[in-house]
Amino acid sequence: QVQLVESGGGLVQAGGSLRLSCAASGRTFSSYAMGWFRQAPGKEREFVASIDRSGGGPYCADSVKGRFTISRDNAKNTVYLQMNSLKPEDTGVYYCAARVAQSYYGYWGQGTQVTVSS
Repeated sequence: QVQLVESGGGLVQAGGSLRLSCAASGRTFSSYAMGWFRQAPGKEREFVASIDRSGGGPYCADSVKGRFTISRDNAKNTVYLQMNSLKPEDTGVYYCAARVAQSYYGYWGQGTQVTVSS
């Protein structure tokens, strides 16, 4: 089992940057591919980015490509989401998750709020 705790959210002006962190408990963090998702008010949760167990294959959704970067440090049991050139439409609760099977994320954090003002 993996417990995930996100941090780093906050209020930022459009064009600004934030770095989200997701700290994982347990010794099996490197066994999981990881992902970031977000949910805006009144909308469904959407995929943002993912990264393989070893840090390879980083992938971002088209809506954030070129602005967001996902990375991980397995020695620190942490995955990051660097968010640059933030837009108001990036506002939402951001969640990290561990992928336990193909296309299935079985462990989720509690989320961290990101608010981008115009």
